[in-house]
Amino acid sequence: MLATDAPTPDPDVLAQSLPAAECIAQHVQTALVEDLGSGDITAALLPAGQRGRAELITREMAVLSGRAWFDGVFRALDPHYQADWQVRDGERLMAGQRLCVIEGGLRELLSGERTAMNFLQVLSGTATRARRYADAVAGLPTRILDTRKTLPGLRAAQKYAVLCGGCDNHRMGLFDAILIKENHIMAAGSIAAAVAAARATAAGVRVEVEVENLDELEQALTAGAERVLLDNFGLHLLREAVTLTAGRARLEASGGISLTALRAIAETGVDDISVGDLTKSVEAVDLSLRLSPSG
Repeated sequence: MLATDAPTPDPDVLAQSLPAAECIAQHVQTALVEDLGSGDITAALLPAGQRGRAELITREMAVLSGRAWFDGVFRALDPHYQADWQVRDGERLMAGQRLCVIEGGLRELLSGERTAMNFLQVLSGTATRARRYADAVAGLPTRILDTRKTLPGLRAAQKYAVLCGGCDNHRMGLFDAILIKENHIMAAGSIAAAVAAARATAAGVRVEVEVENLDELEQALTAGAERVLLDNFGLHLLREAVTLTAGRARLEASGGISLTALRAIAETGVDDISVGDLTKSVEAVDLSLRLSPSG
């Protein structure tokens, strides 16, 4: 069951956040090669040139994500493919709702059906899970962030799906932000030394430090960290951390975060909560594509 507290993401914002066309095309091509190999020998049994039509429906409540990947699969196989969508990415879906009607070559529709559905079901599943987390903190300023715990090769797609579900993105990878963890601190000699090295080697890049207690938090603040990740802090320690920080850095709670505990964590006053479960615990949405020949 999906609540309806948090607002639906702005379609214009989602459009701007969609991965580049080249990225989506690469995802599609890799998936098609994996499935088709040297060719679909079952679809070859059908007459060439026959057209087909299909309706896509959802069998359960969900949040839609992945239209570009779904359409990209069929367009890669049939340049004359057409789709009439009735819903946008980020919209909440009702069980039994018709999402779109598609038309194209019958062989191509059959060859691309599984790949297209895999993309849409997995990304909608990610968006649906993200929506549950976003709804749990509705009305509070705390952001829910994803992590790097994504399906290999589909990080950009899953992070887009997280946005469709109303949550936010952490760093994309190891290249766009610095997160200093325990082993980095040990190698550098101290939190201060690690932060100083980060400033020297990557000027202008956001620096975040992971800490395990209030003493390390104070060290990170003194060193000038812009963000601090509070690893496995209980509710009492989270409140103390918020008071100690007093706005000097953005605080992120992380580690063993469950949906049931989410709102209580947000109410401690932390700015962000990062949740690996958004992308690593994939539960595909139950969709159905009903295909029929036409013409």
